[in-house]
Amino acid sequence: MNDKNQGFNVRRSLLSGMGVAAAGAVAGVTTANAQESGFTPDRHASDMWMDELPGGHRTWIDTSYGLGGMEALHYAKNILNANASVDGGEDSNYAMVICWRHFATALGYKDEVWEKYGEIFSAAMQYKHPTTGELFSVNPANIDNGNLDHGGDTIDNMVDRGVQFALCNAATRWYSGYVAGETGGNRDEIYQEFVDAAIPNSRFIAAGVFGTTRAQEYGYSLLYAG
Repeated sequence: MNDKNQGFNVRRSLLSGMGVAAAGAVAGVTTANAQESGFTPDRHASDMWMDELPGGHRTWIDTSYGLGGMEALHYAKNILNANASVDGGEDSNYAMVICWRHFATALGYKDEVWEKYGEIFSAAMQYKHPTTGELFSVNPANIDNGNLDHGGDTIDNMVDRGVQFALCNAATRWYSGYVAGETGGNRDEIYQEFVDAAIPNSRFIAAGVFGTTRAQEYGYSLLYAG
């Protein structure tokens, strides 16, 4: 080997060694930084209910339109059933929350307001009867009919199994204004009607998107339906 080639090989060897050393140094710094910079989210009183729900598993099902809102009930049932069949578990193993936000929020109101404003809700959430194409005048999420998109897994069924519901207050205020415009009613009075008609196991949260992001900070697995 001539001197020129020998010098090239020596330099290449040195550079290779430096590369390995540099990579090791960078890896060491990265690992140290990762260990020292663990993220701990802030906690707020308005979110604490998420941490208080019992269960060794946490699931948050997020949805924003009528079809997804219906499917969310079916998804919740499937998760609870799989837990029982695969692990021999019980419904109480799960902190399960369905978040109805955006247009899906109206699914969180009882029939007493659906009977008055149901066709407006149904049109706004873009959810009609899948067979007849008719608008609903009662809450479709509580119709015990397996041909609907919840597969017969109604609100009442899921309440009996411990499922919780998070309802978007921002969307509720929007709905109250929209319904007032359609009917000539009073926005504030209609809003109060909606609040008073909230389904069992439900709570209003400031905004559905807000609650969905916070839920992940509390360890909830996120599933989107729709």
